[in-house]
Amino acid sequence: MVPCEMIRIRHSDRYEAAARLWSPPSPRGAVLYLHGIQSHGLWFQASAARLAEAGFAVLLPDRRGSGRNEIERGHASSARLLLRDVADGLDELHVRTGLAQFHLLGVSWGGKLAAAFLGHAPARVASLTLVAPGLFPQVDIPLTQKIRIGLAAVVARRSPVDIPLDEPELFTAHPARQEFIRSDSLKLRRATVAFMLASRALDGRVAGLARQSRGCPLRVFLAGRDRIIDNEKTTAFIRSLPWPTRELVEYPEASHTIEFEPDPRPFFDDLAAWLSLRAEVGSGEVLAATS
Repeated sequence: MVPCEMIRIRHSDRYEAAARLWSPPSPRGAVLYLHGIQSHGLWFQASAARLAEAGFAVLLPDRRGSGRNEIERGHASSARLLLRDVADGLDELHVRTGLAQFHLLGVSWGGKLAAAFLGHAPARVASLTLVAPGLFPQVDIPLTQKIRIGLAAVVARRSPVDIPLDEPELFTAHPARQEFIRSDSLKLRRATVAFMLASRALDGRVAGLARQSRGCPLRVFLAGRDRIIDNEKTTAFIRSLPWPTRELVEYPEASHTIEFEPDPRPFFDDLAAWLSLRAEVGSGEVLAATS
């Protein structure tokens, strides 16, 4: 078993973020793992450990203002800063592995951030893996809060806004996992107006991917019983991308957080097999696709 090391990443604006790192000897590739809007690294350490066992270095940061990061809770000033944080994570992996291209893995809202980063810096991305990605959510903030965000956009950007995902049942049907989510003191329940505006700006960047004739190898994992993500719209968008390698896999009985299924091992194995295939193919195809 590859041990998990607790580290800190110093971002470009000197913000220090907590992160988990799995670093096998002579890694076959490196994965930057991005969690969702409410979650944090602890939720996904089992799948990260499985990827490490498959030979990948895995960096799983707690996003700034979330998880174990108490400073500026729920805040990010802009989409550009969030994308810079992703680049900082890749820089950390480069220092530790010597690699120049990386596999981006994003879950839920983290899938949106990962997809947006591909449009931002495609040459650094060897493959993109999205798990129940937050590209087209079914759950949205109420109209009254949208109006409030609009009014606060200039004068009160640090005002907190409730994240409309309070029900653990939205994430999983597994009773023990529901209780874990319910009692998770590190779960992010509120975000600032600035963060919500940054999230909306990321939507525009993701939409721009449809205009790119070439992209990196992409696989999307969907949960058939997802109550947070609109699978139909997500599927239509992915199929519309004119990229050489884009695949969709659905687990019909799974809820949004596939990691929390009673037996997530088939998902873990599929994830490891997909990234192992990308590692075997090598960077030649990726560089051709992103040049």
